[in-house]
Amino acid sequence: MSRDNAAGVSEHPWRRYVALGDSFTEGAGDPDPRRPGGVRGWADRVAEELSNGHPDFAYANLAVRGQLLDQILARQAGPALALQPDLVTLSAGGNDMVFHGSDPDKLAERLDAGVELLSTSGATLVVFTGPDWGSTPVLGRNRAKVAVFNENIRAIAAKHDAVIADLWGLRELRDPLMWDRDRLHLSPLGHHAVAMRVLDALGVQHLLQPLESRELPHGNWRQARAEDLQWARSYLLPWAWHRVRRPAKVSEPIAKQPIAAPVTTPGQPAVAVRSHA
Repeated sequence: MSRDNAAGVSEHPWRRYVALGDSFTEGAGDPDPRRPGGVRGWADRVAEELSNGHPDFAYANLAVRGQLLDQILARQAGPALALQPDLVTLSAGGNDMVFHGSDPDKLAERLDAGVELLSTSGATLVVFTGPDWGSTPVLGRNRAKVAVFNENIRAIAAKHDAVIADLWGLRELRDPLMWDRDRLHLSPLGHHAVAMRVLDALGVQHLLQPLESRELPHGNWRQARAEDLQWARSYLLPWAWHRVRRPAKVSEPIAKQPIAAPVTTPGQPAVAVRSHA
């Protein structure tokens, strides 16, 4: 969707945007040393578009990687409300299902309470359906749970008049190039696609255009198996060891950008091609 005015300025009613969530919202997989935490992500991209032509626009990102749904609601909702936003995005629950096997219906009950609390601010609230991981090794085993959770999210959004950014229906996310090498986080290309989905869900005209990724070369089952084993050695096993080891002393996590501030860092186009070697 492109802007239809000569100045290239998007018309929208929002002046203060606060993002809540985990590594997905923080921007993991999208490195940018100029940004807080050294990552950019879809939320930064959304803020960049919304701030264009609006010098009074402010943005805060309270996301902390690794947090579960209850942690996000307990530690981020209060600070978010204190910032008096008129636009809020909330993505939570993915870590619960993928890494803790949480029941999607019980998880949705807690999410419902959090959405109800955030809706008291009067802000426009955006929630997300989970992506379709059906073709992804290991994560694909959670496909049924994600589908059930998504139906609950749709019901919650209808109940509280929230906007849905539908990632399950974002077919582009089936492209491996949309994901980081760890297969858990989005690549810059994936974050770009999600930013477009959020802006479109809000009905905001923007300058972001779909980016075409290079087609991956066709391989055989032996190659695919070798890549899966390499991924398990490089990412899955170290993650599992870290979870089991549970270091006794861990520094308190810090939100990416806890203060609402103007968007001053210029955006750069996503990298459409990367190597999976």
